[in-house]
Amino acid sequence: MSYKIITKYIKDASFEISDTKTYYLLEKNIKNHKIVCDIKSKRINENIMQVDVGVKLTEKEGVSVKNFYMSVELASVIQLEKNLEKEKLEKIILIEVPTEVYPDITSIIVFLFQKSGFNKVSFDQKIDFLKLYEQKKNQK
Repeated sequence: MSYKIITKYIKDASFEISDTKTYYLLEKNIKNHKIVCDIKSKRINENIMQVDVGVKLTEKEGVSVKNFYMSVELASVIQLEKNLEKEKLEKIILIEVPTEVYPDITSIIVFLFQKSGFNKVSFDQKIDFLKLYEQKKNQK
């Protein structure tokens, strides 16, 4: 393996429901939301990097649940093999690490919803990080 996750931690988590009306609208319309993902990385030293995978829930077009916000950012500290090619490093950061930690992120999201009274919420929406990577690469 060309990398190893040394540790991971919740860098940021936000779950805001401003009032009872918002709670009931969200409960009714939760299926009308989609997951949006953001990936950032920074080098700590020659063979250590931090990869932050952020996920937030946003409304699909035409759906309006105001006064609700949910995001989770998971930081992973990874150890890399020395002298990796640029393309291999990109794939580790943009495909492999996010794919590996995504189940942790969704379990955190489900936990936040359950502790907020949404006992039947599950997130089956998968993110195909390879497909996203290829789409981004083809746009260049």
